[in-house]
Amino acid sequence: MTFAAAVTDRTLSLHTRLCVGLDPRLDAYRDADHLRQHTLDVLEATAPHAACVKPQLAFYEALGLDGLRILEEVCAAARTLGLPVLLDGKRGDIGSTAAAYAQGWLTGPHAGSALTVNPFLGFETLTPFLDAARREGGAIFVLVKTSNPGQADLQGGGVSERVAAEVTRLNDQEDSRYGSVGAVVGATHPQDLALYRRLMPRALLLLPGLGAQGATAGELAAAFHPDGTGALASASRGVQYAQGLDVHASIGAARAFQAELNGAFA
Repeated sequence: MTFAAAVTDRTLSLHTRLCVGLDPRLDAYRDADHLRQHTLDVLEATAPHAACVKPQLAFYEALGLDGLRILEEVCAAARTLGLPVLLDGKRGDIGSTAAAYAQGWLTGPHAGSALTVNPFLGFETLTPFLDAARREGGAIFVLVKTSNPGQADLQGGGVSERVAAEVTRLNDQEDSRYGSVGAVVGATHPQDLALYRRLMPRALLLLPGLGAQGATAGELAAAFHPDGTGALASASRGVQYAQGLDVHASIGAARAFQAELNGAFA
């Protein structure tokens, strides 16, 4: 089953549109072992409420080799739980370097089924990532309009719309309902969601910014198709650290986000 199909299946069968982000910050823990155990506990506890999980690579890379080993465990545990893995790395480069990034983060035991990708070195740089994703039944999520306030410095003036058009062109090469090219559109831009849903009808939309960045579930309905599929709203700190390191609070937060997203769509 492809990443897009697996996410859609979980959305419909488990009634969840939530992407749980796992961004473990070392300063919240006694040591790397404590970080590892808490992260795995949150993953297992919140999995029934999630359509996918999104580890942010920066937090694992910051731990060096220990972090990469923890990431591999997180990916393996997610697969055991039947939870699709979307790695948030925002990779982008040219030629053989892009191919190496694609091999590193879209293939192998430490890799995800999907990866966020930066298109701003040119659209040809997407090719190695997309080729790897298609071979593996995975996906890439192209940065279209990110959740941070400073995105307007470079993503305004029609640039985001141009990237959205390329996402649609690439998905039109495939015959599945949702193609292997998703798009990152910040949940912090609710006024723009209908536009990007229309521009990219066959893309899964990743909507970061739910919770700690201020986005609310009730504003996101325009990102979804009428059957409630087509988008994932991502919450990281608001789940993993809902009340410090209390895993029961993480469960409650994931359940609440799930219900709020379902209510918004209904």
